Amino acid sequence: MARSYDAIIIGGGHNGLVCAAYLARAGKSVLVLERRDILGGATVTEEIYPGFKYTVCSYVVSLLRPQIISDLNLPKFGLELLPLDGTMTPMPNGDHLMRWHDSADTRLELMRHSAKDAEAYEEFGRLMHHLAMTIRPMLSTIPPDPFSLSPSNIADLARLGGKFAERGEHLYDLAKLMTMSSADLLEQWFETPVLQGTLGASGIIGTFLGPRSPGSAYVMMHHYMGEIDGQFRAWGLPRGGMSGVVNAIADSARYHGAEIRTDAPVSEILIKNGRATGVVLEDGEEIKAPMVASSADPKITFQKLVDQSHLEEDFKASIDRFKIRGSSGKVNLSLDALPEFDCLANIGVVGKDAVPYLSGAISISPDLEYLERAYDDAKYGNFSRHPYMDIVIPSLIDPSMAPAGKHVMSCFVQYAPYDLAKGTWDDQREAFGDAVVNTIAQYAPNFKSTILHRQIMTPLDLERRIGLTNGNIFHGELSLEQLFFLRPVPGYGRFGTPVKDLYLCGSGAHPGGGVMGAPGKLAADIMLEASL
Repeated sequence: MARSYDAIIIGGGHNGLVCAAYLARAGKSVLVLERRDILGGATVTEEIYPGFKYTVCSYVVSLLRPQIISDLNLPKFGLELLPLDGTMTPMPNGDHLMRWHDSADTRLELMRHSAKDAEAYEEFGRLMHHLAMTIRPMLSTIPPDPFSLSPSNIADLARLGGKFAERGEHLYDLAKLMTMSSADLLEQWFETPVLQGTLGASGIIGTFLGPRSPGSAYVMMHHYMGEIDGQFRAWGLPRGGMSGVVNAIADSARYHGAEIRTDAPVSEILIKNGRATGVVLEDGEEIKAPMVASSADPKITFQKLVDQSHLEEDFKASIDRFKIRGSSGKVNLSLDALPEFDCLANIGVVGKDAVPYLSGAISISPDLEYLERAYDDAKYGNFSRHPYMDIVIPSLIDPSMAPAGKHVMSCFVQYAPYDLAKGTWDDQREAFGDAVVNTIAQYAPNFKSTILHRQIMTPLDLERRIGLTNGNIFHGELSLEQLFFLRPVPGYGRFGTPVKDLYLCGSGAHPGGGVMGAPGKLAADIMLEASL
């Protein structure tokens, strides 16, 4: 007789595994079903070429909630985060901007460009810190339903209001930030184009917006809310690549009793009398459980895994309207040597002296107009010929990622619209990769000669291989109408769905995308409460 479980989790990405770990930690019997032969979803490391380990999709960690790291004791299970020390932004004129992790060093660097901006940068940082502290509690809060009059919901609303009241002096700034563009915000603060560009880039990552699009300021804030070991706004790489995060969570889940199966694609969620009762695998196997949680995005969950007869027309229409446009791609490279950037050679920084500049992030974002022009290409169905890129060289701080003397480079790229005006992504994949390489080569002339291998991940590849609808890395736009109690759709912001005992635990639920773990943890809280 087939075994039954207290809960089944669809998808072995980091959120699904976090949900499973918390449920198992509470004594529930849990089964995780992952369709691929490797855990992680978009949070994965793969050795595509012998000796070269690529962070195939996601590539840095900052938003992973400290409570999750502590509750699941992830360091015990091998999680080690290696901080990035700064961000270098090369400029077309051969100069650069280097924002170091050390604030004093950054101030000295900014003074080269603008004394006014050096002063404003510190004040801006304080404002963003206060705004992040205002918003950040919401990342760990189950959204209250503003239309429910239940005593518990009213109490939740009161607690949330109290948290905002504690920071009332920043509410005006928060209201502005939620609705304005990152360009408008940054131009109010700074005069240096390269500083505006490198800060504004955080407002477009993973979303189909340009820096002048309303709402991009919030996306920028979303990326400001991270920390590593209590250091605000710090970013890092997991030792061993992004699978270091997932493997630690999976081992914690197993330690608490969860069962995890790979090569186990789910074809259907079983529903009886309006309740989820289990799943059917693609090979026909049925597995029963009184609770099911899907870490797949809302469109996959409700348009492919749930029979449409179980959903009301209004809900189906809301899921149809859910914005999940892919806007980004990824290019991963094996290198025979480090790139030699003109901006560093011009100040005599070569060879080993260049390593500190290259050991953080490298942002191809020389000004806001560059970013906006890249977005212009995407608006009309073309990938950006001169794209924005967020580049890291993981092998510089974790030599295990590449053979001795060699390196791997991770290039997050925007824009790459899922729907192309001409041709298909299968036709355009190599041209997209060429645009990335050619753009970097404009700043590092030796770059092309160092490339040994390359892996190109278009939005279509992200959909086919990873299961991200339209290649959207956040499981849905982080726009105002798709946040908090409105995510994914109004009326279902508390991880439940129209099908009783079916829950969402992925990035399509609150609080959204990034390697955060919060959707999985909050969904587990709701499921445990429902099982009492």
